[in-house]
Amino acid sequence: TLQQWRERGFFPVLNERSQTAEANTQASVLARMLQLKQQQPLPQGTILPDSFDFSLDREQQCPTIEEFEHYANKQPLAGMPYGLPGLSSSEHQQLMHWLSQGAAMPPAAGIPKAELEQVAKLEHWLNADNLKMQLSARYIYEHLFTSHLYFSALNQAGQTPQFYQLVRSATPPGQPVSVIASRRPFDAPGVSRVYYRLTPVQSTIVNKTHQPYDINADLLQKWQQWFVDADYSVDKLPGYESEIAANPLTAFVQLPVNARYRFMLERAENTIMGYIKGPVCRGQVALNVINDRFWVYFVKPEMATAPGVEAFYLSQQNNLRMPAEKDSTAFAVSWVAFAKRQGDYLRARSRFLNEALQGGQHLTMDGIWDGDGNNQNASLTVFRHFDNATVVKGLVGNAPKTAWVIDYALLERIHYLLVAGFDVYGNYGHQLMTRLYMDFLRMEGESNFLAFLPPERRRSEFNAWYQKAGPELTQFIEGDINPFDQPSGIHYQTDNPKQELYDLFATHLAAVQPQQYQLTAGNLSRQSLALLQQLNEIKGESAAILPEITMIVVEPQHRDKPGLFTLLRNSAHYNVNSLFSEEQNRDKQNDDVTLVRGILGSYPDAFWHVQEADLPQLVKLARAINSEQDYTALLNAFGVRRSNVNFWQFSDRLNAVFQQRNPIDSGYLDYNRLENR
Repeated sequence: TLQQWRERGFFPVLNERSQTAEANTQASVLARMLQLKQQQPLPQGTILPDSFDFSLDREQQCPTIEEFEHYANKQPLAGMPYGLPGLSSSEHQQLMHWLSQGAAMPPAAGIPKAELEQVAKLEHWLNADNLKMQLSARYIYEHLFTSHLYFSALNQAGQTPQFYQLVRSATPPGQPVSVIASRRPFDAPGVSRVYYRLTPVQSTIVNKTHQPYDINADLLQKWQQWFVDADYSVDKLPGYESEIAANPLTAFVQLPVNARYRFMLERAENTIMGYIKGPVCRGQVALNVINDRFWVYFVKPEMATAPGVEAFYLSQQNNLRMPAEKDSTAFAVSWVAFAKRQGDYLRARSRFLNEALQGGQHLTMDGIWDGDGNNQNASLTVFRHFDNATVVKGLVGNAPKTAWVIDYALLERIHYLLVAGFDVYGNYGHQLMTRLYMDFLRMEGESNFLAFLPPERRRSEFNAWYQKAGPELTQFIEGDINPFDQPSGIHYQTDNPKQELYDLFATHLAAVQPQQYQLTAGNLSRQSLALLQQLNEIKGESAAILPEITMIVVEPQHRDKPGLFTLLRNSAHYNVNSLFSEEQNRDKQNDDVTLVRGILGSYPDAFWHVQEADLPQLVKLARAINSEQDYTALLNAFGVRRSNVNFWQFSDRLNAVFQQRNPIDSGYLDYNRLENR
């Protein structure tokens, strides 16, 4: 209730007293913050003063209306929008008029009958009474609770669909939804029967949390095949005790591994996106557990779900226990304790693989999922942008330093460690345990990839990825945790087997590679695209000067729609195992960049705006960057800084074009990471 929120220390930003036009503006923190910006606009100049704090972990709090005068006197430049130009006079007046009238929200748009029928149909399927379906629905919910579901068959081309969130409810279909609020999706629901319901997403779609998930006839048919028609039985539903619920290999042991793995693979980008766009993926310490750009491949379901493999997973339930089974206020367990359990699993796994692959049955491309010939989720590219990240389908950019091969157990544990099992309200110990455990999952995926290389190259390549590692990690990786010694089934022809392996993967997955990020198309001439390609040649210290994400808007000479591109910096590291020594682990000589067509990323650091005729000058300046002064010269010519008086006109157009070209995947960008250079 409203009173309960007040008792928890939450205060209003709108006027809750006498409802007059004057009170609704003068007693509203929101209105006063907007007025403060109009009274105290940004200071003159391109670079804002140091009094503006744009750090990710800055203290952020909003004053109550009683404190506002003191706040405004102390921080006169902190009006809304913070650290950006004020709104135009007409936009400001529009907002102030709305606030003066009580800030009433318009009624939610009605949902068409055909769509309501699809919602009812899906809810009916999810809430069947038999135990088989109750367990399956619980599994589906625990993997989709962060997603935005939509029905593509009912969506008009070029339009943004109505999105839905899958929630747990105390009430069955046909009754108003009574959301079961919990910190994690597998927390005890407090009711004897849980129902899974769809609620419309009414809030503004922002890209940083948007995970669109298409519900279509083909997908529902597969769900039916995997979870309902498959030959298995459920004798008893698992409980919600954390020792059970936090470990999917225990909680869902009665569901076929094929169903579980196929479910995640079918939308693998979304499965990984739950981590990338979830609250766990925030901040430098949380993100320095992964390299800046790497490729992901998947073991094909036929290998991952063979009877012997299922039996192996059953035997490893204890070693595969998750940190989330501990209370969210628990103290961090030592790195060594985590290493022992993971080490026991890896030793057992290596023994299993050594036995299973005897007699010439060695690892080849036959063991890698090819998306069944039509699913572009068969390969992924993950980008890290220092304190945030992005995942996309396909193999984007040049060959990276590292890659992962993911099997069922690894994919499941990634989700339950970083999405389902991550408690945003947990203490530092919980978050530290999560971060430390992810080290092991990363190395497991990397080791799976290296198993395809010749045995004599595996250790040297792995060591090259972990240069200057600390003593604990060195002891871990140089021990017997990965004694897989079977030869590769691939006959290598050169002295660069890793590149050969990348080429084999590319050939194996060629039919399911998306083209949307390629520079071979767009609204620009061939000559202009060739010029932009030259940006990919920026490397080393020059690349290190560039920001993490630069979004480039090119105004074509002979067309009215701009070309959108994103330049991503890939920061090289000696290793990504250290929690706090990021700068010491940086290997700036090996930094490089990746240029893609379109918008990629949710948190732009910089904007470049250029006429197509001026591309030669922009590319020349960018390739000549060797110092901060060189970068400043480029921004002076083509940058749209956060202090630019035309910032909001530029922003409005960028977001509009982004939404027009990507009506399902787009969402408003977050400007909290915009640089001040």
